[in-house]
Amino acid sequence: MRLDRELACRDVVELVTAYLEHALSPTDRERFEEHLVFCDGCNTYLAQMRETIAAAGRLDPVRLPPELEERMLDAFRDWRST
Repeated sequence: MRLDRELACRDVVELVTAYLEHALSPTDRERFEEHLVFCDGCNTYLAQMRETIAAAGRLDPVRLPPELEERMLDAFRDWRST
């Protein structure tokens, strides 16, 4: 994603995963980090995402019953962010 403008908080939320996975171009990463310099809210959000990822990594995998897994897959199959 090439960003040609200053990032808004909404942009940061949409790009946080790519940022954490080091998938942004150097220019886009710079813009993302520049936004963080001036935005305490987005810094807090980024810290929360890092904590969530770390906590999820410490969880033991649990196998869902097949019926529940299928119901969940059905529920989210057509879900798209808007």
